[in-house]
Amino acid sequence: MKIGAAMFFTDYSMAPDELARALEERGFESLWAPEHSHIPLVRQVSHPSGGELPKMYYDVMDPFVTLTAAAMATTTLRLGTGICLVVQRDPIQTAKSVASLDRISGGRFLFGVGNGWNREEIENHGTAFATRHKLARERIEAMQAIWTQTKPEYHGEFVDFAPMMTWPKPVQKPHPPIIVGGAFPWGARRAIRYGNGWMPHRVRQHYADVAALIPHFRQMVEEAGRPLADLPITIWGAKEDRGALLADRDLGVERVVVSLDAAKRDAILPELDRWAALARLVG
Repeated sequence: MKIGAAMFFTDYSMAPDELARALEERGFESLWAPEHSHIPLVRQVSHPSGGELPKMYYDVMDPFVTLTAAAMATTTLRLGTGICLVVQRDPIQTAKSVASLDRISGGRFLFGVGNGWNREEIENHGTAFATRHKLARERIEAMQAIWTQTKPEYHGEFVDFAPMMTWPKPVQKPHPPIIVGGAFPWGARRAIRYGNGWMPHRVRQHYADVAALIPHFRQMVEEAGRPLADLPITIWGAKEDRGALLADRDLGVERVVVSLDAAKRDAILPELDRWAALARLVG
């Protein structure tokens, strides 16, 4: 089982290149960068985990910029958006960013995507909150066409463009894996429809541990006629618990992701050392 780490990169956190080197040196598989373009001061919808929104949500840097810095500092570490808010991004430009980062990194990019919870943030980008899921699907389908076709075109309700030429194409074929974030069952259904993996959070308000739902997810995959191997599972929000990690490994979870504070090296490096030792015990 692979172990990745995520950080909200800010002006008061470790720099992305510094953290990336530290992760690679300790045998971590991947680095994940979240995304929020901004946080409106008046919000109707609360954070999915409840409570006050942490300051790092307001301050986080652009994930494609930070992951490019991480790519330049490493050779084997995989680099993921966790998550890219595709409903807030132009699909043609985002497709170019994804392909460019995959090229620069030598095929190490993981395209974690999600549809967002912050209604006001989403609507500030001109996206209707109620139809964001269909918009996300069309944008992802359009990007898949851009990555895989010489003269791509797409015609949907929300995304519509005539044949074009746009390069580069990604190193990974047919394209970087699209790992769909979201809770069960909604995020799971979207992952099965257009993704190459499912990435739920460990705990959400309506379930205590997503591991209990994995058999249901796999049943849904089989009923949809897709091979289970095509939809590996990444669990976000791993804890320093050897028993829980062994249970995830034995359940066939592909990857777990540790959420790190937006902090400097003095606070983060000891935590990484503990995780590296735990990873060796888990095998």
